[in-house]
Amino acid sequence: MLAASATTSQFPPFGEWHFNACRALDPMPDSDESIFSRLLRIRQLHPPMKPLLAIACLILLSCSFAAAQGQPNWVRVTDNAGWQPRDSSGELVFREQLWLLGGWFQSFEAPPRDVWSSADGKSWKLATKEAPWTHSDLPMTLVFDNKMWLLGGWYNGRLPGHSASAEVWSSADGVKWELATANAGWSPRLAAGAVVFQGKMWILGGTENYYFGDEKSLKSDVWSSADGKEWKQATADAGWSPRAYHQAVALGERMYVLGGGNYVPQYHAKHDVWSSTDGVHWQQETDSAPWPPRLWFSAVTHRERIWVLGGWSNNPSKNWNDVWHSRNGKNWKQLRTETIWKQRHEHSTYVFQDRIWIAGGHAQPLSNEVWRLDLPARWDD
Repeated sequence: MLAASATTSQFPPFGEWHFNACRALDPMPDSDESIFSRLLRIRQLHPPMKPLLAIACLILLSCSFAAAQGQPNWVRVTDNAGWQPRDSSGELVFREQLWLLGGWFQSFEAPPRDVWSSADGKSWKLATKEAPWTHSDLPMTLVFDNKMWLLGGWYNGRLPGHSASAEVWSSADGVKWELATANAGWSPRLAAGAVVFQGKMWILGGTENYYFGDEKSLKSDVWSSADGKEWKQATADAGWSPRAYHQAVALGERMYVLGGGNYVPQYHAKHDVWSSTDGVHWQQETDSAPWPPRLWFSAVTHRERIWVLGGWSNNPSKNWNDVWHSRNGKNWKQLRTETIWKQRHEHSTYVFQDRIWIAGGHAQPLSNEVWRLDLPARWDD
C-alpha cells in the first residue's frame, strides 16, 4: 500500500491534469502551433505522465471538438496598420496577401494613390506611393485573370477639377500598372457594384457624380468584359432602381445586388436584394432585408453565405457595426459576437485564410485598424 501510494503521489489529480492539458492543447488566438507541439507541452506538464500520452490524444480530440463547436468572434489584429487612416479604398486578396489601394482622407484634397499589401493583416508593406491612376476614391476593384484591377472611381473630392473615371487599370504586382482602356463602354462612374462571374468582370450601377450630381447621375445598367478592354452592355436597366454605394457579390450560379441608394443631394437608402444568372434578367429576392437600409457598407461571400457588414444611414446620421449573413439573399440572420469593432462605414473587407477581415473605414474618426472574424471550423448558423 505504501509503495502504491508513493507511486501514485507522483501524479497530480486527474481532474487538475485534464484541465491543464486542455489549456495546453488550446493555442493562443494568433498561434500556428501544431498539434504535435501541443502534445509535447502536455508531456512537460508532469514528467512521469508519459504513460498517459495516449489519454492526451483523446483529450486533444475532445478539446479540439469543443473548440470547433465554439462561438465566432472578432479579433483585433492591429490598431495601427502603418498606412494613414482612411476609408473608401480599393481592397483585394491577391497572391496570398491583403491589398489596400488609395481611398479618401478628406473631401478637399486629391485622394491617395498608394498601394499596400500584407500577408498577415498586421505588418503592411508599401508597394508604391504613387500609382499612375488618380481616381482612387470609391473605385471598383477586382481580381481577375491573375491580375489586380482598378476600375472607375472619383478624383479631387469637392475641389475644382473633380471627375469620375471610366479608366480600367491592371497590375500583376501592385507596383507596375497598365492602362487597359481610358474609356470603357460604361460612362465614367464611382461606387458601382463589381463582381467576377462566369469568367467575366461585371460593373453594376453606380453614380456619375459624387457630390454634385442628382438622381439622373445614378445608374442601373450592367456591363461585362472578358479582358478589361472591351465591354459589353448586358442591360441598360436591370429592373432594380438606379443606385450607388451598394454592393454586388457572386454566390453559386447567381450574382446579387444589395442595398445602396444615393448620398447627395437627396439621400435615400435601400435594403433590397436582387439576383441574376445572366446579368440581363433580374429577380427581387426581398424588398426589405432585416438589416436597416444603408449606404457605404461592405459585402462578401464566405462559407456559402452572403455577408453584409457595417455601413451608414442618414436621418439620423448613423454608422453601423452589425454583421448579417444569408444563404440565398432572401433569408437573413444576424451574427452576434462578444467582441466587435466600432461602428464605421466604407471600410475594406476581405475573405482571407478562411476568415473575414475588415480594415480602416470611417469610424469617427478615420481608422487604420484591422480586425478578423474567427469562425469555428464546424460553425453552422
